[in-house]
Amino acid sequence: MALKRMLLEIGMGNDLHGGDYTKAAIRAIQDAVHHSSMSMVRSLGVDRDQVHVDVTVGVQKPDAVDIGKVKETLPFGVVTVKAVPGGLDVPDREADDIAVIATAAIVVRIDLP
Repeated sequence: MALKRMLLEIGMGNDLHGGDYTKAAIRAIQDAVHHSSMSMVRSLGVDRDQVHVDVTVGVQKPDAVDIGKVKETLPFGVVTVKAVPGGLDVPDREADDIAVIATAAIVVRIDLP
């Protein structure tokens, strides 16, 4: 058996006020998740807990993302999450605030012959 890539989904999320990188990352992942249906898992009779879900989130400050909280938002599978440099920070100097924009890529792999 070998892991076969079955899905690549992309999402974008933000935290418009407060500069919360974790919140923006979670919203990017939820955006990606809500654009896909994993009906092939059920159709192929694959155990949901054996599906491999690899998440990459891009933000300007990857160390500010709480990987554990991000991981908790995914509904099933063997989940790995990494935060990398990317995304966009949009400062509002007049309000001393920042909008954080995150991007996410979710890759789903299934063990198939």
